[in-house]
Amino acid sequence: MKFHIVDVFGRERYSGNQLAVVLLREPMEKDEMQRIATEFHFSETTFIALYESEGNRFRVYIFTPAGEIPFAGHPSLGTAYVIREEILGGGTEEVILELEAGQVPVRFDSDGLVWMKQMEPIFGEEHERALIAPMISLDASDIDKRFPIQNVSTGLDFIIVPIKTLRAMKDASNDIQEFRRHFSTRDRKPLFLFCPETYESENSLNCRMFDDVLGTFEDPATGSANGCLAAYLVNHRYFGEDSVDISVEQGFEIGRKSVLYLRSNYDGVSYNIEIGGRVFAVADGNLR
Repeated sequence: MKFHIVDVFGRERYSGNQLAVVLLREPMEKDEMQRIATEFHFSETTFIALYESEGNRFRVYIFTPAGEIPFAGHPSLGTAYVIREEILGGGTEEVILELEAGQVPVRFDSDGLVWMKQMEPIFGEEHERALIAPMISLDASDIDKRFPIQNVSTGLDFIIVPIKTLRAMKDASNDIQEFRRHFSTRDRKPLFLFCPETYESENSLNCRMFDDVLGTFEDPATGSANGCLAAYLVNHRYFGEDSVDISVEQGFEIGRKSVLYLRSNYDGVSYNIEIGGRVFAVADGNLR
């Protein structure tokens, strides 16, 4: 089985978020996919079921080291890039991914950016600052009380946490025991922190993602969470408007600098959410 490794949401190779993409020419049991994903041990590994694909539509399975998930951001962009460059021979403007969560279109711009459209957001439960602060090793005063701590999903659930300062973002860490003490296994969602202070002036927000659910302690670039964030920013008018068109940084604290582009607006009926970034081919080979 041939595989490709790409870096997604970086500015160059060896930045952004790593992804392994495995090409399946015949069916494979999901427990075998899981073993391969655990072997790569990236935040996600995808499997393209070529035998279930036609035209520019491809069936894709996504696995973390801990299990299968229905949707993810950087795996969608990275997998679509591999499909376009390695399977379709380049030139295709759009690839449709058939995921467990549904169809996800991925678009390729002439400037090299790859864009994915995310599904309609679901805004869920809100949480108290005093509850969440110990889980991220911060004081409740470090969390911006003007905006809620809220569960948001565009196919995968995250707890969105508004932080005041970059200093607090640097100091934050995931207290897993505190997290597990308050949330049952069923209720656990990754924590996605953001603040308006950044390392690089061209970016509008700094973000971090802490995880005790998907099998990675901290993710360097999380497209699905940033889609939730884009919807959150519009819903709560974080920038005072019903739309956003910004770049955000993630992964700086763990040495995998990443830049993601967020576009979102609300027309009174539905949200239009797009997440963009660059993809770089790093390696390819064969599984024995």
